[in-house]
Formats: sequence, structure tokens, C-alpha cells
Amino acid sequence: MLKQRIITALILLPIALCGFFLLQGSGFALFIGLVVTVGAWEWARLAGFAEQLPRVLYAAVVALLLFLMYILPGLALWVLGAAVLWWLLATFLVLTYPGTSDHWSSVACKLVIGLLILLPAWQGLVLIKQSPMGNWLIMAVMVLVWGADIGAYFSGRAFGKRKLAPAVSPGKSWEGVYGGLVLTLVITLIVGFVRGWTMKEMLLALVGAAVVVFISVVGDLTESMFKRQAGIKDSSNLLPGHGGVLDRIDSLTAAIPIFAVLLWMTAS
Repeated sequence: MLKQRIITALILLPIALCGFFLLQGSGFALFIGLVVTVGAWEWARLAGFAEQLPRVLYAAVVALLLFLMYILPGLALWVLGAAVLWWLLATFLVLTYPGTSDHWSSVACKLVIGLLILLPAWQGLVLIKQSPMGNWLIMAVMVLVWGADIGAYFSGRAFGKRKLAPAVSPGKSWEGVYGGLVLTLVITLIVGFVRGWTMKEMLLALVGAAVVVFISVVGDLTESMFKRQAGIKDSSNLLPGHGGVLDRIDSLTAAIPIFAVLLWMTAS
């Protein structure tokens, strides 16, 4: 298993880095669109489709919607606004699972939720990429998510006692969340000092980092919740040793649109 994970990572990492940081414009939008479309194919399985045809059709619908969003950029704020509402609701659903699962357990409802997760993630990345410091901002949101994961892992193992959402992911603890938050805030402080941010900029960055970290945890737990409801361990077996695409980007699907909204708020 470890050998598989290493080989897969060595193959995918340069592809991902080139796609994220070297591609521009329509090429970048297409690259991210392909990742999201594969994620949609996996999500259809979580929604209850075991057969390939409906899963492919759902992925095709998502690809079409991405194309419409690309040619109609005016939809961006509506898409990101829907993401903010969804992730607030998702926080509630995760914390109250399984008591509230009857409200979203139908196939149709889960397919709509898939759109609320996948489409804003694409939209957020495209908007971030268009910023003057697009590549650095993409790296920033990834470092926040990775830092939160790393901090949560070590803090959770060392101090974890209070379960975060035991019905969804028994291994996660509040102490892990706090550890991930502390690490990301330290990283933010270091970056702020190096770049010479003002006190106002530093405070805004720290608050933004905290929000992104917490919502990334919700993104992780949300996919876990749907996998538990579907009775499956991984979203697919596309990535040997790593599960599926959704298993690798679950935290980012939540963090990216919220990060994009926060950037828009501070710039306006």
C-alpha cells in the first residue's frame, strides 16, 4: 500500500503542479474542469448510482455547467454565494448527523448537493487564478489546508480526547482541529512578517485563515458523511493507494470558494 501511494504521488504531483501553476486562461479552466468532472463521476456513486451510465451522464451535466459558467462569468458571484450558504448548512448537517440525514438522503437531493460542492470549487479557483498574484494565492489556500491537516494529525494523536463528529469520522478530535488551526496561524504570521503586512492586514489574514481552516474541516467531514451514508470507504479506486479524486480534494472543495469570497470582500 505504501509503495502504491508513493508511486501514485510521484506521477500525479508534477502533473498537478504544472496544471495549477503553469497553465493560464482557458487551459487552466479546462484542466480544473477535468478534475471536477472526474469528481462528479465519483460523486454520482456517493449519491446512489452504481451503474456507469448514470454516473457518466451526471459528469457530463457537470462538464456542461462548467462550460456555461466559463462563457457566462457574471454567474460567478451567484455560484460563490450559493457555496457560502451550502457550507454553512453542511456544518449543521455534519454536527447533527445522522439525525438530520433523512432531509438529504434522496438521490435527487444528493445530486444537487454535488453541484453545490463541485461547481463553486471550480469557480473559486478560476477567479483566484485571475488575480495578479493568482499562483501565490492558490499556493496560499493549499498551504492552509495542508497545514491544517498536518497540525490536526499530530495534535490529534498527541492530545485528542474530545470527538469532533463521532458519527461521521470517529478519528477526528477537537484537539486536532485546534492543532491544525494553531499551525496555520503561525504560518500566516510568518508570511505576514516576511511580507511586511500592516497590523490591519495581519488581523484580516489571521481571521481569514481561521475561517478557511474551519471550513476545510467541514469539507473533509462532509465527504466522510456521504461516504458513510453510502456505505463505501473511498470515492473510487482511480488513484492507487489514495482512493479517488474526491478523497484528495474534499477539504479544498470547501476551502477554495470561501477563500475566493474572502478575497473578494477584502478587495471591494
